[in-house]
Amino acid sequence: MPTRRRALVALAFLILLALASFAVALAAGSIAVDRADVLAALTGGDSPGAEIVRALRLPRAVAGFACGGLLALAGALMQVLLRNPLADPYVLGISGGAGVGALLAILLGLSVFGLTGFAFCGAMGAMLLVFGLARGDGSWTQTRLLLTGVIVAAGCGALVALMLTIAPESKLRGMLFWLMGDLAQAAHPWLPAVALLVCLAAALPFARELNLLARGLLQAQAMGVSVPTVRRLIYAVASLATAVAVTSAGSIGFVGLVVPHLTRLALGNDQRLLLPASALAGGSLLLLADTAARTMVAPLQLPVGVLTALIGVPVFLFLLTRQPK
Repeated sequence: MPTRRRALVALAFLILLALASFAVALAAGSIAVDRADVLAALTGGDSPGAEIVRALRLPRAVAGFACGGLLALAGALMQVLLRNPLADPYVLGISGGAGVGALLAILLGLSVFGLTGFAFCGAMGAMLLVFGLARGDGSWTQTRLLLTGVIVAAGCGALVALMLTIAPESKLRGMLFWLMGDLAQAAHPWLPAVALLVCLAAALPFARELNLLARGLLQAQAMGVSVPTVRRLIYAVASLATAVAVTSAGSIGFVGLVVPHLTRLALGNDQRLLLPASALAGGSLLLLADTAARTMVAPLQLPVGVLTALIGVPVFLFLLTRQPK
């Protein structure tokens, strides 16, 4: 009973944090909007402030929260898959594949819809390439998967550098902003929101199996877990979540690394609580970071990936020093 009460308290706190993050994101900006206008925007009222919230801030807030939740969920799943608390979905090259697709679309002068399609195809193509190469003789290990992802990510990085080198100056700024993470280009904010719900719905029914897998491969097999099936599920859901997030918001680092690890330290390793808690915490973190990016030097907007990196690097180094030797 105390465990269930603790889980409910933790989830209630994170839900309140998410609501507070939305309230700050909708009210803050280069043009101040009071609470009455925010409520009017959410209830269908009509005013200049309400129109700003409805047309600009609400879609961006939804996209930011959903992308943060997707990245944190993907990170939590990858840390179970690789049994490494410092694992991150970006090490598998999915973000690099999305970057190659997005920059190619910018070079070709495609619209936002074309950029979204190319980025998603690049992310899923990198995922399939990594998974196919890692399988080798029909099976794969955590080490093989990790090394394959690092190699594919390095290849994608070389292609990105090549495209930046040959790109005309008129397109360089947009390409660099996408690579650093930019929620201003999120054309379909409800797509990542739906993807977050789908990924959570796919992963939560396997929370027991994930708990056993986190304890070790042999113990999971002894308890009747179909390890290959669960591995494929984790990889597919984590890859899809990362692909949708980077397609919508660009390359945003450290959310998938830091948030699940801190959530695990605070709440334990029970995946029934850890997965939804990571999604809520990741969404709130990215939403608050994007709000800061919009307001710190307004009317200029910073790439949100810069702020997540500034937060994530010292936290990562702190966590790394706490790892057992």
